[in-house]
Amino acid sequence: MGTATKVLDCSGLMCPMPVVKTAKAMKEMAIGDTLEMISTDPGSMPDMKAWANQTKHELLEAHENAGKFTFLIKKTH
Repeated sequence: MGTATKVLDCSGLMCPMPVVKTAKAMKEMAIGDTLEMISTDPGSMPDMKAWANQTKHELLEAHENAGKFTFLIKKTH
């Protein structure tokens, strides 16, 4: 995982909260900053890919390890 500007732990939260909290965190960040979001919701993998595609933020990495889903998202605008 790359170095994130901010880490957002959404463990234990179910859809749509990881996406909602990610969107809120991204609004508070500067262009070029990166957010590492951690989730335990299996639905977050397709949700985050769809959200990044829809919002045009760059999903740099998406990993699953032992029931934890980790995403690295770069703010592009």
